Amino acid sequence: MRELWAEVATDLGSEAAYWQLAIVGASLLLAWALNKLLHRNLMQKAPETWKVGVGGLKRMLFPLTTLAFVYLGKLILQHWQHTSLLTLASTLLVAMALVRLAVYTLRYIFSPSAWLKTTENAISGVVWLLVALHLVGFLPEILRALDEISFSVGKVRFSLLLIVQSLVTVVVTVVIALWLSRLLENRVMRAERINMNLRVVVTKLLRVTLTLVGVLAALSAVGFDITLLSVFGGALGVGLGFGLQKIASNYVSGFIILLDESVHLGDVMTIDGHYGVVSQIRSRYLVLRKLDGTEVVIPNETLIGSAVINHSFTDRKARINLPIQVSYESGPEDAMMLMRDVASQHPRVLKDPPPETQILGFGENGIDLQLVLWIPDPEEGSASLKSSLYLEIWHAFQKHGVAIPYPQRDVRIVSGTLKD
Repeated sequence: MRELWAEVATDLGSEAAYWQLAIVGASLLLAWALNKLLHRNLMQKAPETWKVGVGGLKRMLFPLTTLAFVYLGKLILQHWQHTSLLTLASTLLVAMALVRLAVYTLRYIFSPSAWLKTTENAISGVVWLLVALHLVGFLPEILRALDEISFSVGKVRFSLLLIVQSLVTVVVTVVIALWLSRLLENRVMRAERINMNLRVVVTKLLRVTLTLVGVLAALSAVGFDITLLSVFGGALGVGLGFGLQKIASNYVSGFIILLDESVHLGDVMTIDGHYGVVSQIRSRYLVLRKLDGTEVVIPNETLIGSAVINHSFTDRKARINLPIQVSYESGPEDAMMLMRDVASQHPRVLKDPPPETQILGFGENGIDLQLVLWIPDPEEGSASLKSSLYLEIWHAFQKHGVAIPYPQRDVRIVSGTLKD
C-alpha cells in the first residue's frame, strides 16, 4: 500500500492521472448506460420466478460493470504508465458491491424492522472501515496484533483473530443458508397443487434443516469437532423430557395440526372462548385475530388437548338466527313474508340457501318467530348485520301494520273484611 500511495502521489497533477480519471469517468458513464438498457429490456420482462436473482443482479450490476470497465482500462493502460488510481477505484467498487449484496440479502431474508436497518448500517460501516484501514496500510498490522492475542486450551491455541474469523464464517454461512431457505420457501408457497398446510410444513422443515446444516458446516470449517455436540444433544434430550416438555409438546402439536389439516389459515374458529379468524400458524402457537382487531396467541397444545369449534371446517357459510316476536293480533304469515323479503335484499345474505322463517312457539305476550339466514363471510362478524336487519324489519312492520307486543299483566285485587 505504501508503494501504491507513492505512485498516486507521483501521478497527481500529471498526464497519467488525467488518463486514469478519464477511464474512471468513462467506466461510470458506460455502466450507467448499460444498467438502463438492461433494466428496460431484461429486468422488467423477467418471469416471476427470476425476481430474486434479478433483484440481486440489479443492485450489484452497476458496481460490477463499472469494475469490469475499470479493470479493462487498467489492462490497457498499464503498458504505458502507472495505474494506482484505477487500483484504488477497483477496491472501492468491490466494497460497494459487497455492501449492496449484504443489504439485499438481509432485506430478502428478514422483514423490514428497526433492527434490520441498524444491522445494514453496521455492515456498511464495517466494510467501509476495513477498506479504509486497507487503503491506509493499517489492516495487516491490526490482523497481526489480533493474532498475537492468544490463549491455549490443552494443546489447541486460540487467538482473537481466529475467534473473529470463526464468528464471521458462522454468520456468513447461516445467512447463506437462510437465503437459500427463503428462496426455496417462495417456490414451495407458489406450488398451488400442494395443500397449504403441507406447504407451511415443508417451508418450516427447509428453514430448520438448512440452518442446522449451515451451522454445522460453519463449525466444521473453523475446526470445531462436531462429535462434541453429541453430549449437548443428550443433555437437550433430558431437558426436553423434564423441564421443556411443554415447549416440545407445543412444537409437536404444531406439526400435527399442519399435517392433519384440521386448521387452515383463514378458518373461523372459537378456541377457549375466543372467536376469530386464524391469521398465523406457527410451530409453537396459533394466532387468532378477533373481530375487534385484537389478536390472541394460543399454544398449539390447546388445539390438540381440548375441543375447539371450527366454523369453516367443511363449509365457510355461517348460520345466523334472529328471534322476533309479533302480536297475536297480527297475522304471522305477513310477518314471516316481510322478514324473508328484508333478509333477501341484504347484500351479505346468501340467496342459496335462501332465508327462511320459523314459528318457535306461542309465548305469553305474542307469537315467537325466528329468521334463519346464511352469510359467506363469518369472519366479518354478525353484530352489524343483525342491527341492520332488525332496523329494516322494524320499518317493514311499521309500514304494513305488524305489531310487536310488549309485556302485559292482569292485576286482580281481591277485597276482604277483617274480623275480630
